[in-house]
Amino acid sequence: MTLSIGNLFKVKEIRTKILITLGLLFCYRIGFHIPLPGVNADKFLADLSGTSSGFGRVLDFMNILTGARLQNASLFSLGVMPYISASIILSLLVKVVPSLEKIAKEGQSGQRKINRYTRYLTIPICILQSFFVLFGSLTSDLLHAGVRENYWLLYCIAVVVCLTASTLFVMWLGEQITEHGAGNGISLIIMAGIVSSLPGSFTSYFRSDGEMSTSGFQTLMLFLGSWALAVVAVVFITKAHRRIPIQQAKQTRGRRVYGGQRHYLPLKVNHAGVMPIIFASAILIVPPIIGGTLGVRFLEGFAQNQGFWYVLSYAALIFFFSFFWTSMMFQPNEMADNLKEHGAFIPGIRPGKNTAEFLEQTMVRITLAGAAFLTILAVFPSLVGGSFAGLDTQLVYFMSGTSILIVVGVALDLVDKLNAMLIMRNYEGFMKDAAGSGRGWGRTQ
Repeated sequence: MTLSIGNLFKVKEIRTKILITLGLLFCYRIGFHIPLPGVNADKFLADLSGTSSGFGRVLDFMNILTGARLQNASLFSLGVMPYISASIILSLLVKVVPSLEKIAKEGQSGQRKINRYTRYLTIPICILQSFFVLFGSLTSDLLHAGVRENYWLLYCIAVVVCLTASTLFVMWLGEQITEHGAGNGISLIIMAGIVSSLPGSFTSYFRSDGEMSTSGFQTLMLFLGSWALAVVAVVFITKAHRRIPIQQAKQTRGRRVYGGQRHYLPLKVNHAGVMPIIFASAILIVPPIIGGTLGVRFLEGFAQNQGFWYVLSYAALIFFFSFFWTSMMFQPNEMADNLKEHGAFIPGIRPGKNTAEFLEQTMVRITLAGAAFLTILAVFPSLVGGSFAGLDTQLVYFMSGTSILIVVGVALDLVDKLNAMLIMRNYEGFMKDAAGSGRGWGRTQ
């Protein structure tokens, strides 16, 4: 493992990609320390924690989900959250709008058009989400004296323009990382935003003299142990898949027989990924906002991310969206037609309609297991939050399903890509088999 990491820096091309990625991520993080126009820089740097109200807790939870910093009133407060929202909306529209579905099937040119539409949709979403930052800054004491009373309209316009421009710049950084760096740029930016909150959360748990109480140390060890188990479970479920045997039809040409090989069609257990948790979290943000406006205590309780009704609603929504998103993204009829066109079939299953029904039934069964896993992972922080008393809220909700799935998923994808680069240049990958052939994770699937 150590030798393989050293090999990364022996190849100039890989070394350059890694340095470009780190440099662009560093530029991204600098933007979180630049205050918006009208914000008092001294107060901004002294307090980046936001409010502690119910609405503030909601924004804290959204920060953990996306790596943004909605309450910080900084230049990059929105991060890539508007782009993520636009991507989700376009993904749904592609499946329900025939014209967009036709464009998506045009190959690389169609994908470029979809990406362009995503950028266009990001702008109005960014303007809308800018009001979250406006709300947080106008209700705080971060602004200079007189800005709220005399220049509030100019301040609102300046904030919306700055946040929109900075979000587009962050999108550009992500594209540059994808093109010239290592890994997927947007995914790495999200992961960087999530992970960057951990050092401050850990630091706040220590006493001012740098020591920690015995009970605090035990709580921290319990948290780290639970987090390690959650990471192992996420790695397992991310890599888990059901292998469907595929038989290639034999073709005789002269005296030679072609085809007849057996392959496998992998169906991921967690086909929906993090989308069910994102959708469920987005819906559960609405009740505390309505409750805070109308003064309904029952709805305000949802902002604490705890309680029987919150956990029950959260679990039910995750189960529903797991099947909903899988049904939107998984196309058994299209897969069955592709197998039939290429002369492949599932042994014991007739090609065509029967194959599509078999694939759909199989996906429903494994989605049930994936949905159960997502539900347990997502509600786990709410169930055991009391066991981590005194621990920073962001640190506890780092264990939430979306955060761990994103961080682990992006890390595994980055390892696979770096591993493939090493193998292409005749270096041993990160993981070696028993024979020491240097096969990486990407080649063992």
